[in-house]
Amino acid sequence: MRALIVTAVPAERDAVVRGIRDAGAFEGVERALPGAPGYARHRLALPVTGASDALTLEALDADVLAAGVGPAASAAATGSALATATADGLPYDLVISAGIGGGFGVAPAIPPARTESAGTGSAGTGSTGAGSAGTGSVGAGQVAARPVGLALAAVVVADAIVAADLGAETPDGFAAVTDLGFGTIRHLPPTHLVRAAAEATGGVRGSVLTVSTVTGSAERAAELMARHPGALAEAMEGFGVAEAATAYGVPVLEIRTVSNAVGPRDRAAWRIDAALAALTAAFDALARALPRAMAENGAPTDPAGTARGSSALHEAASDAAAGDGPA
Repeated sequence: MRALIVTAVPAERDAVVRGIRDAGAFEGVERALPGAPGYARHRLALPVTGASDALTLEALDADVLAAGVGPAASAAATGSALATATADGLPYDLVISAGIGGGFGVAPAIPPARTESAGTGSAGTGSTGAGSAGTGSVGAGQVAARPVGLALAAVVVADAIVAADLGAETPDGFAAVTDLGFGTIRHLPPTHLVRAAAEATGGVRGSVLTVSTVTGSAERAAELMARHPGALAEAMEGFGVAEAATAYGVPVLEIRTVSNAVGPRDRAAWRIDAALAALTAAFDALARALPRAMAENGAPTDPAGTARGSSALHEAASDAAAGDGPA
């Protein structure tokens, strides 16, 4: 399975790379996208141990890219990567928007021993990591749907990727762009992949909102929850990634780990380090679970698909063997 994983900032990208590497992947050198030197891909390859042909759909061939903050930057980078892969004859089977983000209804945090630094996530909004949600913990292999509240460092798997502030202000309040007769505000990831990701990470399923301006007040948080009652998390890139993926006909997921509560910006209460660690743990699990889910759902397993993945897998393995990749 060929996957493109898009984060906002290098700290999130590195957390994802660590997780896939922890799962046993080879890591190749970082390469800039041809014609787009501002975007550098980390390539990883995770073959199927003991398979007669390691280059099957159940093997993972992943490019991880830090796109920049916000939906416009994420759409531009994702579109560039998808165009390059298509032109090279190596199209992706799945695109994933990943990172930390803010959680709706986050339980109060235990006072920290120290204050964490900010600026490593999507403008400090945070994402979810593997952990507990609501009043009870959620272990690997279990799925909690729409909890009352989230724990910090909980993992959220989007069952809907929603542009929450794309529209217009009217005398009657906010009108989504779809109410004005244009476009869309919602992308729905494949149900079987959402379930597989939630089961593998112990994550919770719900809408993840994409905003261009991070929520900074209780009033704004309440307004968003009133318009989107199924929302579990807020971030800044998912909808941009989904728009680009949809344009190329590639399925999309969004995985977030919660670093803070959506609402008043209390930097002392943020848990960015914990959310990044949870993101690493999540992708350690997803590196095996998602390719398996793709294969079990009857995704194409034609020889051409295997050949598409083979060059990238061999490239990453060769880089690692030659000592070109990170230790």
